[in-house]
Amino acid sequence: LGAYEMNAEWPRRAIRDFLVREHGQFAFQPRHDVQLPKVDVVDLYIHIPFCESLCPYCPYNRTLYDAELAARYVQALHDEIEHYYGLLGDIEIGSIYFGGGTPTTLLGELGSIIEHIRGCFHHNGPIAIETIPNHLDPETLSELRSSGVNLLSIGVQSFNDRYLKLIGRCYRAEILPAAISAALAAGFDSVNLDLMFTLPGQTTAEALADLDRALELGAEQVTLYPLFTFPYSALGNHMHTQHVNFPRLATRRRMYRALHDQAIARGLNRVSVWGFRKDDVPIFSSVTRDNYVGIGAGAATCLPGIFYFNTFSIHEYIRGYPGFDLPVALQMDLTPAVERFFWLYWRLYETFIPKGQFGRLFAHDRRVRWLLSLALHLQLLNEENSRYVLTERGAFWIHLLQNVYVLNYINTVWNRCMREAWPGRIEL
Repeated sequence: LGAYEMNAEWPRRAIRDFLVREHGQFAFQPRHDVQLPKVDVVDLYIHIPFCESLCPYCPYNRTLYDAELAARYVQALHDEIEHYYGLLGDIEIGSIYFGGGTPTTLLGELGSIIEHIRGCFHHNGPIAIETIPNHLDPETLSELRSSGVNLLSIGVQSFNDRYLKLIGRCYRAEILPAAISAALAAGFDSVNLDLMFTLPGQTTAEALADLDRALELGAEQVTLYPLFTFPYSALGNHMHTQHVNFPRLATRRRMYRALHDQAIARGLNRVSVWGFRKDDVPIFSSVTRDNYVGIGAGAATCLPGIFYFNTFSIHEYIRGYPGFDLPVALQMDLTPAVERFFWLYWRLYETFIPKGQFGRLFAHDRRVRWLLSLALHLQLLNEENSRYVLTERGAFWIHLLQNVYVLNYINTVWNRCMREAWPGRIEL
């Protein structure tokens, strides 16, 4: 399956050509003099690339924590915030999201970064952060709350020491109950637990046991996602050399269905392909923003008409590209048609499509409306009042589409950007 996900070139091109073949090239170009569109509201993503240890499965842009490098990086973050203030003015920031890496490696600096953003822009929305269980002591939790963070996600991954060791986590399962309990008691509006499934050798019963344990400990939201491997990641290399394989597609299908059904049976509501929450607690999600600006090395920005990446090189991010304010390495121009498909993809990820907005965006696109009818006929979607809602079957196949289609593009771009600070043209 892993090879199929990364090398299924024919279906990827066939799908893309069928939907948007007449809407321009799909290529990232070197572009340093970025021209930003006028916007009134954006969300902010802040990338903190530092970690205490490097999990081999993680494909993201990160490095081991180094105090001197971290201090220079924080100053570069402040510089980039100032540059965006000069370009965008005092616009509204809808939400702030700290990802990584492990953002709490820079715990003492997060407050000043948030204060800087609020000093430049209007912000009254949520502040979300990712962290790991062994960082959740009372002092850390108190400092996060006093900085304004109100949405917390904990990368638990498993309650089973066998799998924590396999994926290179730097803690044992015995610390998890106390860490989760402390986070839930700290006063955050929502606490999400990340759990992984389809780990090599993992059974469905073991995956269900992890979900049950999370709920017994009081989790308000759980995000259940499969182990993705990228060829350039340490785990991708390790699995290749050790001849370790993922579960077959049928096993993966059964495991997803079992987890989905168990979450619903335990009273959770589905809020994304991977996410389930209790009642109406605020949703923790890192990926469904429509317009956002990325700050930091390797961070992406998506605004009307443009999508671009900063350089992935931490040292080059700090140094900057000579003669330009923003450390942008690559940009892709987005046509209105491609922007509509971005919108549709993220609504499918959220598992529902508002009928009214869908009708306005795709009123004249017979191909998309035909696909909608086909999805309804195949019971991948149900029609419910003012929206179309993914079924469990539909959610699984969207997940598989993400593996086959989207992750290949991520791998193509990130693999190049990890190797070259200022890469040339990348065609997709």
